[in-house]
Amino acid sequence: MAEISAAQVKELRDRTGAGMMECKKALTETGGDMEKAIDLLRAKGAAKAAKRSEREAKEGTIASYVHLGGRIGVLVEVNCETDFVARNEEFQKLARDLAMHIAAASPLAVAPEELPADVVERERAVYLETVKQEGKPEKMWDKIVEGKLARFYKDVTLMEQIFVKDPEGKKTVRELVTEASAKTGENIQVRRFVRYALGE
Repeated sequence: MAEISAAQVKELRDRTGAGMMECKKALTETGGDMEKAIDLLRAKGAAKAAKRSEREAKEGTIASYVHLGGRIGVLVEVNCETDFVARNEEFQKLARDLAMHIAAASPLAVAPEELPADVVERERAVYLETVKQEGKPEKMWDKIVEGKLARFYKDVTLMEQIFVKDPEGKKTVRELVTEASAKTGENIQVRRFVRYALGE
C-alpha cells in the first residue's frame, strides 16, 4: 500500500477544505491518487450536505452586486446555520459570486419548484405544440416534452444553471452550494434574490 505523505495530505486539505484525518483516509482508500481522493471527498461531502439540508438555516448574509455602470443590480439572501459561518470569508465570497452570477445569467427563480405554474404550463404548451408539428409519434409526446422542460429548468432556475465562473463550464450552482456546505459543515441555502435591470 502506498505511503501517504504529510505533503499529500496538506495538498488535499488545501484543495478541498476537508479535515486532516478525512484527507488522510481518502488518500489511503484511493492509493494516494489525488484526483480520486478529491472525488471521494466530494461524494462524501455531498452525502453529508444532503443530511444537513434538513437543519434550519436562519443566519447568513444579503449580498449585492451592481454591474455595467449601474444598469443591473442584484440582491441575494444566502442562509447558513451559525453567525460564525456567516462572517466567514469563504461564505461571503460565495454570496458575492452568486449575486454576480444572477446579474449575468438572469434566472427566473431559485429552483424549478419555485417557478410560477403559469410560466411552466406556457412552456409545456409550446413544447407540446412543437412536437405535434414535428410529427412525432403521440406516445412519445410526454417524454419529449418533459425532456424539453428539464432543459428549460437548467436555463432559467438559479440552482440548475451552470455557474458562470466555472472555468470548465460543468459545475451547477447547486453543486457550488453543496461544496460550500461540505466545507463549512453547515446547511447552506439560497433563500431568494431580486434582479433589477434599468428600464425593465
